[in-house]
Amino acid sequence: MIRLSLARGLRAQLVLVFFLVSALSALVAAAVTFHQGRTAIVARAQADALQELRAHLTSRASDLPADLTEADLRTLALQLDRAAGVREWRTALSYRGGPLVTAGAQAPPLPAQLRARAATATTALAQRFHHDQSPWLAVVLPVTAAARPHGPAPLLVYACLPLRSQQQDVDTLAAAARAGALPVAAASIVPALLAAGRLLRPVRRLRTATEQMAGGRLDTRVNVTGEDELADLGRTFNTMAATLQADADALRAMEARARRFAADVSHELRTPLAAMSAVTEILDADAADGRLAPLTAEALHLVSDETRKLTRLVEDLIEVSRFDAGAAVLHLDEVDLGQLITKTLALRRWQERVRTDIPAGLRARLDPRRADVILANLVGNALRHGGPAVSVIVQVRADNDRITVTVSDDGPGIPADLLPHVFDRFTKGDAARTRTEGSGLGLAIAAENAHLHGGTLTAVNAPHGGAVLTLTLPALPRPAEESAAHHPSAP
Repeated sequence: MIRLSLARGLRAQLVLVFFLVSALSALVAAAVTFHQGRTAIVARAQADALQELRAHLTSRASDLPADLTEADLRTLALQLDRAAGVREWRTALSYRGGPLVTAGAQAPPLPAQLRARAATATTALAQRFHHDQSPWLAVVLPVTAAARPHGPAPLLVYACLPLRSQQQDVDTLAAAARAGALPVAAASIVPALLAAGRLLRPVRRLRTATEQMAGGRLDTRVNVTGEDELADLGRTFNTMAATLQADADALRAMEARARRFAADVSHELRTPLAAMSAVTEILDADAADGRLAPLTAEALHLVSDETRKLTRLVEDLIEVSRFDAGAAVLHLDEVDLGQLITKTLALRRWQERVRTDIPAGLRARLDPRRADVILANLVGNALRHGGPAVSVIVQVRADNDRITVTVSDDGPGIPADLLPHVFDRFTKGDAARTRTEGSGLGLAIAAENAHLHGGTLTAVNAPHGGAVLTLTLPALPRPAEESAAHHPSAP
């Protein structure tokens, strides 16, 4: 199916509507002028013909006998035909309802409707008709008797005259109307463009201002002039922009205060937590040696675990505050990815639970500490939420310009409602549990570190089950000699 597409631009639509209205107005004016001109031309021809025919009849009425015979009617018809001159009419006479009598000249047949109306007519009648594709005018002139001026006319004089010259005048008038309408319609495009430009100028300003606001410039305003609907729209836009700017400033201030509060609290908690951790480590050693009562040792283990969780949470909050403040920096170094991943797993004693698939000798330019944080969070998340018998695999692949690190498991996967928010802060895998081992910041910190490296971090569920988290990083540029080896020049 072929569909006609209209102009989508508002300027084009305004010009099109203006042109169509102007063209329609010009065509209507031309049609009215043509109709009135044609009516006037035919009416003038009809009036002139009746006037001349009546004058000729009046001049010959005194010579007519009291009772007309067919010979008298034929003689009168011949006289009237000879007196036609340029009118070229052909006459026919009917006396007292008798048959039509002509002078013998060829004439088109009279319209039946006119003859029916003439039987009771007391005044002149006329009717236009076509014969052999030519326009004709038929008129009938009743001639009443002097003794009975108000009775039926005994003599009816019919005349048919061609309208060739009048038709030429009508054709000329139609050509003039068409010739006048087309330039007017074409010329209407110029004022249409001017009017559309004037009307759309405020709209363009509003569009520009909206684009600037979308780009973050909330202090954008438009200059408003006039009192029309577009001016009201501009004032409404300025009010909306001022409200948005005030709300955004308030939100930024609240966010800044919240970040500053979290950072201050985290730093204030760091020192006492360090002291608490040192004390709990000593007491843990005493409990391990059996120096403490069983209930005391159990309570100590609980305090020690909670202290470690709180310490990790404080460290994560401090790391997040660095990202928010823009103070996180990279200390890049060229490292072997295989060795880096192996070290990350060994430090946390995950070698027995995690399989690896890493090409030998694959190197990348990374911040080793931050890369270790990313990998530890990805693998730890898989081990923590996949279940006790989960199988985790770390795969590394490289192409021309990207390195992809995939951490996948065969666990239950990530809930569908949680998947879009898995890298949001304080998002936990099991919302029903109020207490979990993780802080809810691990994957958010991993994503921030990935972005800091110019990479991405994504999460999906595998078709066969389990979660797949993929880290994508820029690859290390190849040395010049290696690139030449891979891309030899033509001989």
